[in-house]
Amino acid sequence: MLPQDPVILLSYVNTKLRDRDHTLENFCSFEDVDPSALCERLAEIGYTYDSNRGQFV
Repeated sequence: MLPQDPVILLSYVNTKLRDRDHTLENFCSFEDVDPSALCERLAEIGYTYDSNRGQFV
């Protein structure tokens, strides 16, 4: 289950992207999460996924 707090969610996702998954697609597949829903949720606090960096910025 993903963290509910958006800032903690951001930290969790970026850590997993850095250490385990390396792409948003891999992360979402592993966590069984809809990528567009995750992106929308993090966009609410001003973050978007940067595929070149492999993280939300």
